[in-house]
Order: sequence, then C-alpha cells, then structure tokens
Amino acid sequence: MEKNNIENIDQNPNGEGLNSRKKTVSFHTLGCKVNQYESEAVSALFEKAGYAIASFDENSDVYIINTCTVTNLSDRKSRQAIRKAKKQNPDSIVAVMGCYSQTAPDEVLKIPGVNLVIGTKDRNRILEYVDRLEAGECRINAVDNIMASRSFEELKVNTYKERTRAYLKIQEGCSQFCSYCIIPYARGPIRSRNPQDIIAEVRELSKNGYTEIVLTGIHLASYGRDLKTTSLLEIIKSLNEIEGIQRIRLGSIEPTTITEEFVKAAGEMPRLCPHYHLSLQSGCDRTLKAMNRKYTCEDYKKSVDLLKAFIPDVAITTDIMVGFPGETEEDFAHSLEFAEKIGFAKIHVFKYSPRKGTPAAEAAEQVAPEVKEVRSEKMLALSDSLEEQYLCNYINREMEVLFEQESGEKKGSMEGLTKNYMRVAAEGGPELSGKLLGTKLKKVKGSLFEGDILW
Repeated sequence: MEKNNIENIDQNPNGEGLNSRKKTVSFHTLGCKVNQYESEAVSALFEKAGYAIASFDENSDVYIINTCTVTNLSDRKSRQAIRKAKKQNPDSIVAVMGCYSQTAPDEVLKIPGVNLVIGTKDRNRILEYVDRLEAGECRINAVDNIMASRSFEELKVNTYKERTRAYLKIQEGCSQFCSYCIIPYARGPIRSRNPQDIIAEVRELSKNGYTEIVLTGIHLASYGRDLKTTSLLEIIKSLNEIEGIQRIRLGSIEPTTITEEFVKAAGEMPRLCPHYHLSLQSGCDRTLKAMNRKYTCEDYKKSVDLLKAFIPDVAITTDIMVGFPGETEEDFAHSLEFAEKIGFAKIHVFKYSPRKGTPAAEAAEQVAPEVKEVRSEKMLALSDSLEEQYLCNYINREMEVLFEQESGEKKGSMEGLTKNYMRVAAEGGPELSGKLLGTKLKKVKGSLFEGDILW
C-alpha cells in the first residue's frame, strides 16, 4: 500500500510545504517485553510512512494503545489510557491493539473514542486501517480468531529509541493453559519465527551498534517446537556466531528448558549471559498442580542445580505468586521454605488476581486480600534478604558493565548491567551509553552497586 502522509501545501522550489507538518503518532504500551517489542515495530511502520513519533502526553493525530490483559487491573489501565488519548485530542484516531483487545474486542470498541480495535495479529496492516478511518470510516473491528493462527507474524525492529539493548521477539503464543492465565486465549498457539529472519535482524542490529540482544517470546522455551527443525538452543548457537554481538540474554523461560545438554552448551558460549529467569510461581507441589504447571519442585531444583554446576556466577531469578485459590498456610510455608533453599538472586512477587475466563477465577477457595498482603510481605522480605546475600558476593569484584542511562539514584553517574543482571552506577556522562566497560564493584546499597571504571 502506497501512502503519502505529509501534507503538501504551498510547495516551495525545494519541494517542501511552507505550511506543512508531519502527522504525529503516539504510543502507550502496557505489559511485557513482547508488547514493548511490538510497539517499537509498529512505530517503525509509522515512521517509514512519514509520521513523527510524539510523546503520549502530547497532542497527536493518532494514538496507539498496546494493551495487556494479564489481570483485571491491566484492563482498567488500558481503558484509562484510551480515555486520556481522546481527551487530549478529540479529533484524533485512537487505535487499540494487543491482548485486551484480542480477548474483548466488542468491549473495547464500545469505549467512547475508540476508532480501531486490532488484536495480536495483523499489526502490519495498521496503516491500511488508519487510511480507511481518515477516508471516513468511523470504527473498525479488525480482530480475528487468534486460535486459528499457525504462522509467526513478522514485525521487525532495526533500531530502538533510548535503548542500548535490543529486544528481539522470536516466539509467539502459548499452549500451556495454566489455570490462572488468560494469555493462551489472547496470543493463540505457539508459533516460532523463522531462524533466518532472526539471524538477519540480529545482523542488522549489530550493524546499528547494538551489542546485547534480549530474546523474548510469550513462551520462549517452546521456540522451535512447531518448526521441528530448530530449538531455542540452536538459535542461541547461531546468534553466538554473529560478529559484534557481545551479549545474548534470555527472557523468562520454563525450568523444563534446563537440561544437561542445554547447560553444557551454555557454559561453552561466553556471550550467553549467566542470568536465568526461571518461572516458579509456587514452591509447593500441591499448588503447582492446581495451577496446571508442568513440573514439580524436585524438577525445578534439578534445573537450578544444573545451572549452578555448569555456569559460573549464574544469577537465578523467578516469579512467585502468593494467595492462589486454595493455598493454605502450610502450602505458603512450603513455598517460602523452597524459595529460601533455592537461593534466588531476586524474586518477583505477585498477589494472585482473579482473571475472568480462567478456571482459577471460578475456584471456590479464594484467599482473602488481607491474607495475600501478609504473604506478599513475607515473600518480599525473603527476596530482599536473598538479593542482599547474592550481591554481597560481588563486592570488590571486577565485572564488565554495559552502561545504558543516567542513574536516577546517584547524580553524575551512568547506570548499567553486568552479564548476571546486577545494576551498577559509575561516575560519568552520556558518552558511556552503549559501552561495555570493566568496572570494580565497590559497595552496594539496596540493589545498586557503586563502581569505578577500570578500562
């Protein structure tokens, strides 16, 4: 589709409109790193079509709200963003895409001010739909049956605004159907990106100066299962050979990914970051079974033991949910004890939130909010203690840091990450952004190290 997005009024001899302006588009992204990647990709489509990218707080011609639907609160935040956009510019086109719009398109379309609803596929047609709206159509529902999707939708990103690490989506969909989760219905079955397309995008990112690639997906561990000719490990090996890429980081993966074959290969790839976010959700087998998770605590511990045996300085982080329906005090005690035994570098703690349309939301034994709060505080306290223990092992160590941005906690300093995902601030300015520098870690306050750059 050819499109001219720049108004040409009173052309001067150089072909530039004296009273012209670029149309503007603004983005508001909720939820996970996959959503962030998809927003960047759609942003690139608009830029290619001649739009200027504006802040979401500015008056824009088009607003894109990329929604999340993990919890009912996510839905509410999405609705708030939609209303804010239309209030800022009543004449704007408001397009809503993502998981919330995929699972409840009619509900979203009824929100005053919404012009376009597009789900978790066909995002590459969004300019076509905007054209139709500009031509006079009032509302478009472009949501299709995601459960029938069998191919990966190509959305490419060659550069990122205000980022020194590049996120790369290589997998879509989930077929796990955990009892608390709506995402399989929002994202459809597993689909893997063609390996050659992944390699081509990473080569382009490397040419554009990115040294760290973060692999993401809805269920990253399932990459390649539908293709049957590759796997997550194989694609990591391929990316490890690309010139200019110094770090490969994995998003959240399942403990079942961690086999002896995997960790032995990982240990031989120094570019693969020794940071594994292994989703746990509960340290109690009874709760794991009720959640429809596909492993036991024993399985999980075996995966952790393999990582610690083969990968030096490995950091293992996780998600733990408290207050799942039917979780007793004894179950929670088991979960707390198991988390302490594993010795996580950090725990992301979530209080169970009922999600309409999932089996867990219909369960009779819902845990009282005040009980969830107490359990959350206990698990967070454990996380703080374990994080402190982990970080203290690195005081006075020399580590390589990829500096990214000015530190919000230490004035006159830049902040970045070590390979094992520790935050470090060192004296310096924006000239350090994007550089990998050897740094001595002097002391730690909270979760931030102070360091001295050595080389």
